[in-house]
Amino acid sequence: MAKPIVLIAEELSPATVEALGPDFDVRNVDGTDRKALLAALATADAVLIRSATQIDAEALAAAPALKVVARAGVGLDNVDIKAATEAGVMVVNAPTSNIISAAELTIGHILSLARHIPAAHASLAAGEWKRSKYTGTELFEKTVGIIGLGRIGALIAARLQAFGVEIVAYDPYITATRAQQLGATLLSLDELLSVSDFVTIHMPKTAETTGMISTAQLKRMKPSAYVVNVARGGLIDEDALYDALVAGEIAGAGLDVFVAEPPVEKKLLSLPNIVVTPHLGASTDEAQEKAGVSVALSVKQALEGDLVPDAVNVAGGVIDPFVRPGIALVEKLGQVLAGVAGHGALTSLEVEVRGELAAYDVSVYRLAALKGYFTNQVTENVSYVNAPVLAEQRGITSTLTVNEESVDYRNTTTLRGVLADGSVVEVAGTLAGTKLAQKIIALNGYDIEVPLADHLILMTYEDRPGIVATYGRELGDANVNIAGMQIARQSAGGEALSVLTVDSPVPDDVLERIAVAIEATSLRAIEIVEA
Repeated sequence: MAKPIVLIAEELSPATVEALGPDFDVRNVDGTDRKALLAALATADAVLIRSATQIDAEALAAAPALKVVARAGVGLDNVDIKAATEAGVMVVNAPTSNIISAAELTIGHILSLARHIPAAHASLAAGEWKRSKYTGTELFEKTVGIIGLGRIGALIAARLQAFGVEIVAYDPYITATRAQQLGATLLSLDELLSVSDFVTIHMPKTAETTGMISTAQLKRMKPSAYVVNVARGGLIDEDALYDALVAGEIAGAGLDVFVAEPPVEKKLLSLPNIVVTPHLGASTDEAQEKAGVSVALSVKQALEGDLVPDAVNVAGGVIDPFVRPGIALVEKLGQVLAGVAGHGALTSLEVEVRGELAAYDVSVYRLAALKGYFTNQVTENVSYVNAPVLAEQRGITSTLTVNEESVDYRNTTTLRGVLADGSVVEVAGTLAGTKLAQKIIALNGYDIEVPLADHLILMTYEDRPGIVATYGRELGDANVNIAGMQIARQSAGGEALSVLTVDSPVPDDVLERIAVAIEATSLRAIEIVEA
């Protein structure tokens, strides 16, 4: 029997090949040579890549036997995950391979700023001896603010404790109990900025977090404070940072990531009070070897038919065809739940499945709900395997219950979350009709029936005449088209819920005007990322 063919398209460590073992026909190709890559993919069962090889729809179409695409690293920008899923190809990466390297580089930037190490080195190498010019500051008894207490943030907190610092943190999705376990005190972002001597940011890059450290935030910091970004370029507004450094509003900054890489604008890099590195977060021998070995083991497991850690799509799982269509629905319900919860920290999540689905193994729905919930909240690529780990790290328990009784629909799935303050948020959905249309059928106690769309607006307010005209006019003036809507209420004159699907994102200032105009008790705009 012929051995499965594993194609290595980029240079990987010898340990990667060793991890595959003797049961595979390992072949090599230059992944940047498109013609050679497509030819080699024709017989490949798996392909291992790094960042230079593009696995897109064309490459997948050229690989009829392909079962696994393995990226030896964290990012997956060079893999068309949707096309891979449609082709039944599993995609795996190594999301934890570089977390220690990134955490250690962050510490390196903090120390470099505190003791002026790069500038002092350059001065001495130039023949100067200016000890007094490079007098630094101790970390001992200073306050370090960590924005984002995920896996990397937690590693940084652990390492900083040895320096005798006080650690404060901002993370809207972490409970105070979990922060305390990590040795950190939770604060608001403004409080953290005002009390910290060093600030390091470790957030995912989303529409909400891009530029989250800008002019107003930098002005809240101490003139003696430093800020570090080893996470994602653009989390700190680079123009605002330049102005703050030039004006002496903060003492310095350390950057490993930039909006454009390599940076096009050089003025920020030339300042004397900044330390920069060329995106070295994952650039250690250990991280590269871990990444290669990790994905090699994943490939081996996938080709042997076992459960694969770090799979980022569902194609490799053994899921009943009757269950499979609901996975995307539940993921999206998880995103809606996160949006409804807002900045509230979830402590538990219950997934309740009712109807004919109760007779099947729907355990993947719990994973799908967690994956959806975390999709826009963490830096890591969220998979069906690491979603429970992310929940455990944040002190979130998750359960799945099934019940064959479903009164109004053939099947329903309800996601019910308990927040740290004891309040409960809930959303339910179903697949309707022969086309299995994804619909929301209940939200926080209101019965509705609204198609799941890319752009949702949820608002509650006191039921009274003129509300629809008010928000309709505001959206119309902003050139935002309402595609569908439904209003629900529990009693005349009581609280009402409007759920709108719109064709485009709604600007924040428009949402603020609507909230004021209708005196909304809550208003949420939710952007759904396709599963």
